[in-house]
Amino acid sequence: MKRFFPWIVGLFLLVINLPAQAGTTFESVKARGVLVCGVHTGLGGFGAPDAKGEWAGLDVDVCRAVASAVFGDAKKVRFVPLSAQQRLTALQSGEVDLLSRNTTWTMTRDAGSGLLFSAVNFYDGQGFLVARKLGVKNAKDLNGATICVQTGTTTELNLADFARANRLDLKPVTIESFEESVGAFMSGRCDALTSDGSQLAAIRANQAANPDDYVILPERISKEPLATAVRQGDDQWFNLVKWTFFAMVEAEERGVTSANVDEMAKSADPNLQRLLGVSGGLGKSLGVDDKWAYNLIKQVGNYGESYERNVGKKSKLQLDRGLNELWSKGGLMYAMPLR
Repeated sequence: MKRFFPWIVGLFLLVINLPAQAGTTFESVKARGVLVCGVHTGLGGFGAPDAKGEWAGLDVDVCRAVASAVFGDAKKVRFVPLSAQQRLTALQSGEVDLLSRNTTWTMTRDAGSGLLFSAVNFYDGQGFLVARKLGVKNAKDLNGATICVQTGTTTELNLADFARANRLDLKPVTIESFEESVGAFMSGRCDALTSDGSQLAAIRANQAANPDDYVILPERISKEPLATAVRQGDDQWFNLVKWTFFAMVEAEERGVTSANVDEMAKSADPNLQRLLGVSGGLGKSLGVDDKWAYNLIKQVGNYGESYERNVGKKSKLQLDRGLNELWSKGGLMYAMPLR
């Protein structure tokens, strides 16, 4: 028996040091009483503290919607600002329960990093921001230019691919910090700044002394489906996060808003009754109250409401819906059937 003792002790030590196993995220969040959500360090429109110090943005709204679904209270969220280098590791290690931080859904991240991307909440593409005085009209005019780019992102690889495919001499100036890369561009260290088009719009609107002095070039050199992510191995948590976002889109499709949700709950339409928890018992399959979707719509709003106040026409960014319009209006936003 003695010869097995060290082996048993070693196995015990291995087990207690393993990361959270399948099924534990959902239970941990409920037991803790608060959702821990990884967000951007400060990107206006997507994830940043407002003038009152309250976190706001399109990505932040997803976090609040998930909290509403779990707890019936959108305020039960603790936001953890993460850099591009920190974000995936923070999720993998269990530092955060959910990553909602303009992160591109790619094959290597989805299949090789122990992560699951739940739903795309913003369809984007990489572009270039330049000073208007530079006189550049399109991306191919940047031959020989210096380009500020944040390292540790898909942006860096896309830039190299674009230069190689078009035989352009682009000189990347790689910078680790998002804030430093923006500062370097604004100070004139680089001829152009490359990032997701949404990020460039946020930088132009929020960080330029005079936004009209800068132009976002028309080309998009990549596909950047920005999506929320969770860890692999907890299907219940994955399902809840995924269907929370689908509920936001479904609500817009059905014309349900934070203002009219109570009136809509009185409808005889079976689709609305299922969505709003009047009938159907959809919450049971997710492990939450049947009013889960009603709560998130009432407290956060549908996808269109979130889009408009954070990045759309009611915001400083003034972004058109484009690909992020509903599928029925020419866009790509499409909720899986809630039935």
